[in-house]
Amino acid sequence: MRTHELVLRQVEADLAAGKLRLGDRLPGERALAGQLGVSRPSVREAIRVLEAMGVVRTAVGSGPDAGAVIVADPASPLTATLRLHLATSHLPMGDIVQTRVLLESWAVREAAGRAEPDQLAAAGALLDAMDDPELPRERFHLLDAEFHVALATLAGNVLVSTIMASLREAIHGYVMAAAPNLPDWPSAAAGLRAQHRAVLAAVTGGDGDTAAQLVAEHIEGFYRASRLA
Repeated sequence: MRTHELVLRQVEADLAAGKLRLGDRLPGERALAGQLGVSRPSVREAIRVLEAMGVVRTAVGSGPDAGAVIVADPASPLTATLRLHLATSHLPMGDIVQTRVLLESWAVREAAGRAEPDQLAAAGALLDAMDDPELPRERFHLLDAEFHVALATLAGNVLVSTIMASLREAIHGYVMAAAPNLPDWPSAAAGLRAQHRAVLAAVTGGDGDTAAQLVAEHIEGFYRASRLA
């Protein structure tokens, strides 16, 4: 059994036993390594995988907010199996792109005119954060992936939301691989911002067909522009 599976099982067992709750902090690397009989680098890699799965959120440093905090219950068989598989697999970029087009175009069409105001506001807040001209490129792409997960969530389909959340790390990975191929990053970023705003505006305005067309063009256009197609 791989180390991240050991850590995941320990988290599930502690949650079931009431020893841990959502929002609690995992033991430190040294404590987990001793508890599980593995090395500290193995624990560090395990935490990285659990973060990719959406089970924990990490913060560096030594303050009260440092460490790995449990943000999702991994006990659901669907969530645990799907996120574990996608977080640890090397998926073909073309397959990820096609899956995104299918899921996101359907989701925005369904969500158009029906999404809750607080959901739309949350998606808009991600775009506002991406407007910062000093935003590091990697942070921009992380927010980009979060925005697309938020778009999929607007439709209210739990399975679609789970699949998109599980793909978050894979999406970020191929986008970061593509970024160096964009010759003019400021112009590319401005274009991505405008496309995101147009998709969200179409959803908010109830124009599902336009939203679906725009999000498909946005996803496929980036793939082509980055010369990964």
